[in-house]
Amino acid sequence: MAKVISTLFISADGVAEIDADWHFPYFDDNMGRAVGEDYDSADVLLIGRVTYDSFAGAWPDREAAGGDDAPFAKQLGDVRKVVVSRQPLEFSWRNSELVSGNLLDAVTSLKADADISGILIPGSISVVQQLLAAGLVDELRLLVHPVAARKGRKLFDDGDAPYHLNMTATEAFPTGVIRVIYSTTAAPSKVGYDEVKDQVPGRK
Repeated sequence: MAKVISTLFISADGVAEIDADWHFPYFDDNMGRAVGEDYDSADVLLIGRVTYDSFAGAWPDREAAGGDDAPFAKQLGDVRKVVVSRQPLEFSWRNSELVSGNLLDAVTSLKADADISGILIPGSISVVQQLLAAGLVDELRLLVHPVAARKGRKLFDDGDAPYHLNMTATEAFPTGVIRVIYSTTAAPSKVGYDEVKDQVPGRK
């Protein structure tokens, strides 16, 4: 079954709506490598409308320009892109299609497709939030910037139940960015203070 992977640039206070002023000063070769690894794992990009418009407005021109970023632009153009939108779209970027029917049903179908091993969600906060709530996200790959953005949309919205995560990998970059990969997991057993009081500082 295919993995659904969310990849996000995020601030230390949880803001995933990036601002160029606090994002690009921390972008280096290490971050570029991490981003490349995420995209290399994907057979399908699942993208919200706003993210798609941003990508489609930039990457085809960068591919055509033939600059240093042209190979990555071509990779984005070549990959299958499934776009989540409530409105019909006319696509000018190759290999783009509108999500078919209900989002949750469509993602469940993509996960079950034997020809797909990785479904990557770059950005697209609202899509990630819906899929987290439905239990359809397998991994969160976060590039945590050493900045408190203080404004902007956060990854985790308000809800009744916490999301429990299992950390599977971490890497610290010289810029202070921390790459952390979480898999989603079941809640741990319920534990109260009485069960942990023998671990508090100063115990005899």
